[in-house]
Amino acid sequence: MLSSASREYRMSFELLLQYLFSGITSGSIYAIVAIGFNIIYNTTGIINFAQGEFVMLGGMTAVSLSAVMPLPAAIACAVVITSLVGALVEIACIRWLRQPSVLRMIMITIGVSILLREAALHIWDEKVRALPYFTGNECSSISILGAHMSPQVLWVLGVCGAMVIFLSIFFRHTLTGRSMRACSSNRMAAVLCGINAKNMVTISFMLSAAIGALAGCVISPLTQTQYEIGTPLAIKGFTVAILGGLGNTTAAVAAGLLLGIIEALSISVVPVAYKDVIAIGILLVILFFKPAGLFGNKETGRLSEF
Repeated sequence: MLSSASREYRMSFELLLQYLFSGITSGSIYAIVAIGFNIIYNTTGIINFAQGEFVMLGGMTAVSLSAVMPLPAAIACAVVITSLVGALVEIACIRWLRQPSVLRMIMITIGVSILLREAALHIWDEKVRALPYFTGNECSSISILGAHMSPQVLWVLGVCGAMVIFLSIFFRHTLTGRSMRACSSNRMAAVLCGINAKNMVTISFMLSAAIGALAGCVISPLTQTQYEIGTPLAIKGFTVAILGGLGNTTAAVAAGLLLGIIEALSISVVPVAYKDVIAIGILLVILFFKPAGLFGNKETGRLSEF
C-alpha cells in the first residue's frame, strides 16, 4: 500500500496536471480569439473589439441551426453566416471612412460590438445554450496520469492548430493572402500594383469572423454560449494578442497557452472570482513594460510573421 506521503504527492501531482489541462483548454480558446484580432490588425492597423461577438454569433447560430440540420452542416452554415456579418460590418461601418484615425475606428468596432450583442439578446434572449459534444458526452473523459480531460478539448486544440497551419499556407501561398500581405506592408504600393485594398480589408473581416464563428462552435459544448459571452472573450483575446505581439499568430498561440495556464494555477492561490483580474493585470504590465509583447518587436503587425 502507498504511504500517506506518497498518496499526498500523487494527489498533488494529479491536481497540478488537472490545472495544466484546464489552462491549456482555456489558453487555446483565447488563442483562437487572438488570431481573429491579428488578421484584422495586420490588414487595417486597428483592433476589432467586435471579435468576441463573432465568436458568440457563431455559437448561437450553430445552436439554432442544429435543431433543423445535422451538426456539421449547422456549424458550416454558422461560419458562413457569421463571415457575411463580418463583411457587412466592414462595408457598412469601415469602408466609407476616409483616412480615419485609429481611435475612431476602434470606437466604431466597440459600437458594433454593442449593437451585435443587443441584437443577439433580442433574437435569442438571455438563455444559456450549448451544442452537443462532438465526441462522446459530458460524462466522457480521457484519463492521463490520473487527471481527466474532455474529448472536446482535443477538438479545441486541433482546431487551433489547424487554424495556424491554414493561415500560414493562405498568407504565404495564395494570391489573396499575398495581396493582403502587400496591403499590410505598403498599402499605396499595393494599390498601384492593381490590388483592390478595400476588398482585402473586407476579406480580412470575413476571415476573422469565420475564425471567430468556428471557435464559438468548438468551445460551445465546454463553455456554453450566451448573448453576452463575447465581451470577456474579446478582453482575453486582446490580452493574448498583446502578450504575443500584435500580428504574430504563432506567438498568439504560445501566449494564449501561457495565459491560460497562469489563470488555472492562480486558482490554487486566489479565489476564482479574481481569475479575470489576473488577465487584466498581465495586460497592464505588458503595456507598461513591453508594449510590443513578449514575442514581438517594435514593428508589429506584418503578415510576413505568419
